[in-house]
Amino acid sequence: MSEQNKAPLTPRQREMLDFIEGFCRFRRYAPSLEEIAQHFGYRSVATVHEHLTNLECKGYIRRTHYQRRSIELTNSLLGTEDVGIRLGAVELPLRGTVAAGEPIEAIAERETIAVPEDMISGSRDEHYVLRVRGDSMINEQIRDGDHVIVRVRRIPREGDMVIALIDNETATMKKLYREEDGYVRLQPANPALAPMIVQAHRVRVQGIVVGVLRRYG
Repeated sequence: MSEQNKAPLTPRQREMLDFIEGFCRFRRYAPSLEEIAQHFGYRSVATVHEHLTNLECKGYIRRTHYQRRSIELTNSLLGTEDVGIRLGAVELPLRGTVAAGEPIEAIAERETIAVPEDMISGSRDEHYVLRVRGDSMINEQIRDGDHVIVRVRRIPREGDMVIALIDNETATMKKLYREEDGYVRLQPANPALAPMIVQAHRVRVQGIVVGVLRRYG
């Protein structure tokens, strides 16, 4: 069904549909009810639910009820025509902050971050998120304040970007290279910074960086 043949939208319904489409385009997954409520300043998600029900009845969206981020656009500005878009996300634990410059301790936090499903390979239980502090990986397009998706893997390939725990105390994010005489090189992606040369037995790999998330605005 084309948009011309669908029931007309109220101004608020049009605003909400535009917000959902823009959110999906940028984030690659659908917003939650809470995120929509926050954007429009609603105190309760009940108002959001009412608007979404109307959008669903008019044929602009489909939903899987009792499931988060289940909005499916039926005919959107994202480049599809009446085939539907399901932009799924999974909630991964935010484990804390890791330095992309000097090592700092990774701090456990009880938060989650929504991550597009297509950025996850394997089980979601093998993945977590860290907030980045510092700019030593700037040439890999990882900036201060970004979030990185980490997959738990203890044995990295040469040149993998890893979360490395040094002396069981401090964590840092660098590319890992094996050197002679039992050393490893933790290489930044910033020519202004020197690599860290560390005895291999002092380094324990916590995981491999498999993606980066950035918020604008």
